[in-house]
Amino acid sequence: MSAVAGQHASISVIGRARHRLRTQVTEHPALYLPIARAKRALRLDVRDLQRQVINSRTELVIEGYTRCGTTFAVYALQLSQERPVWLAHHWHAPAQLIEAAHRKIPALLVIRRPEDAILSQLVREPNVTIHDALVAYSRFYECLLPYRHSFVVGEFEQVTHEFGPVIRKLNARFGTSFAEFVHTDANVRECLELIKLRGTLSKTLFGFESGEVSREQLDREVQSVGGAKLLDAGDVWDTKDAWVPSEDRTRAKAALREQWLQQPSLAKLRERAQLVYQAHVDGR
Repeated sequence: MSAVAGQHASISVIGRARHRLRTQVTEHPALYLPIARAKRALRLDVRDLQRQVINSRTELVIEGYTRCGTTFAVYALQLSQERPVWLAHHWHAPAQLIEAAHRKIPALLVIRRPEDAILSQLVREPNVTIHDALVAYSRFYECLLPYRHSFVVGEFEQVTHEFGPVIRKLNARFGTSFAEFVHTDANVRECLELIKLRGTLSKTLFGFESGEVSREQLDREVQSVGGAKLLDAGDVWDTKDAWVPSEDRTRAKAALREQWLQQPSLAKLRERAQLVYQAHVDGR
């Protein structure tokens, strides 16, 4: 048995039950959003500062299943604007998008090919099985199908390589006037450099993501002594917590891909995930 396979074989029953429960609860705004607000307010986990819950100030919701390009979309959007935009983002919960539909708030759903998204997730979350991730991915996007006319869909490759037209669709759909991201080498590099710093858990950086901190405030921190420390910390952060590609993660994904392809019991789940992915992408 490979190291990766052994790791997945040792996943606890309690861990799987928690993952399955979260998958179900996050589909219901009335259940999940109060929990998310309480977690962020209590700050029991500093990582909850990376996320923002939809509220009365929200101008745009950006959400998707984990590892689908949410982080790049958030930074590309904010870096393109003259002023901060109040965003709800990064809970990886369909409840955020369902609530946006109810409130008629502009929203962007990011999506990625299930194989790519899930293998990337499993590298970062070794306590999740391929089976459970496939179910979670499918349920995430299936429960959003009735609301597909309430958000714009951004496919991972377009979000990360040609995000400007996605913003243009948002403006056309919702009558907003967000500035478009221009995919120059310099702009993409700036996004990736800031994304690398997420592992430092900087409150200023997370505030910038949510629209609570201006570009000028962020630049001052990055240029200050504290900013230099951020850069140093970002360079040594554990690669499994990184938000950009790495050689180690690529190798780990290759090992997991063998399991993905060789387990006959996953065939129907793979097909289910691919069908819901295609439904959203074709309906853009």
